[in-house]
Amino acid sequence: HHHTVCHVFKRVQIVCITRKHQLKSVLQTVWLKHVHGEPEATDHKYKSGRPHYGNTKVDSGGHKSWKKIKNMVHWSPFVMSFKKKYPWIQLAGHAGSFKAGANGRILKKHCECEQRCLSLLMRDVLRPYVPGYHGDVEKDGQKYNQMEDLLAEFDFPCVMDCKMGVRTYLEEELTKARKKPSPRPDMYQKMVEVDPEAATPEENLQKAVTKPRYMQWRETISSTATLGFRIEGVKKEDGTVNRDFKKTKTREQVTEAFHDFVKGNKDILNGYLSRLKEVRDTLEISPFFKTHEVIGSSLLFVHDSKGRAKVWMIDFGKTTPLPEGEELTHRASWQEGNREDGYLSGLDSLVDIILSMVNSET
Repeated sequence: HHHTVCHVFKRVQIVCITRKHQLKSVLQTVWLKHVHGEPEATDHKYKSGRPHYGNTKVDSGGHKSWKKIKNMVHWSPFVMSFKKKYPWIQLAGHAGSFKAGANGRILKKHCECEQRCLSLLMRDVLRPYVPGYHGDVEKDGQKYNQMEDLLAEFDFPCVMDCKMGVRTYLEEELTKARKKPSPRPDMYQKMVEVDPEAATPEENLQKAVTKPRYMQWRETISSTATLGFRIEGVKKEDGTVNRDFKKTKTREQVTEAFHDFVKGNKDILNGYLSRLKEVRDTLEISPFFKTHEVIGSSLLFVHDSKGRAKVWMIDFGKTTPLPEGEELTHRASWQEGNREDGYLSGLDSLVDIILSMVNSET
């Protein structure tokens, strides 16, 4: 095995001098055969399930020579396109909205609202905490927003998506749903599957609930309504994805999920803590943040085995400007009509939870 790897490595070096595109495919095969034992996923979607090694014998002897190839792969610029097999976005569950772009960028299905926000954010103090925005682009007849792939600097990253705020719908969505509150059997089904006791006797009789009722109930089963954020999904370094956090509600449950995510690593927790405090300080002075209702936006936590840990704000498709001259505190409690979103309350909870973890871990 050791000799085979060395042999491949030598051949790769020769190919490197002659044909770059050939090197790309050789490296791609070597990289995937050793790391994943599966063909490359061209659609860049999350693959759930652990990587399986097929018939490739991975022994300790070949480990060092494999490292050589891995390092070489690292500095090959044209390898970047497939190095990150699981782009950060798929966690939110809208896999179809994304495509891989050129030079370390990703393409997200165009949304007018998000484009407006990202353009403004590029000129705001929050710029270091959001993905770099590179305008829109057309691909296969579809318009996309081009943004920086936040995973570029990480090796086999662990990723967590936390949706911020005390509600995940806009006030106007609630108003609209109220205008014609038709009975929804599908929403009733979802409700009783999660909690058989949730429906009223009348709703049980109709086997249906209205959309506004469902929207408001949904925020109470997770930590959204109480803590001001909820865990949306986690991707571990082996590529397995867990989106089963709908009922993660108490502070204890959230703490446990975070503990599992960082495997109790204090350095990573400290990295997250200082980054969250920076984000919070910046939000408190941001002109953009003051003048927008921020709904359905997430904080993306990313770390890897090298101890790198960062947090970014992502997803601005439901972030809407307030009328001229109006401002939000993002902490005041939400009463319908005041448009408060509880974003900072959620961030305060997050900081507090991680701080407690740092202080309690030995």
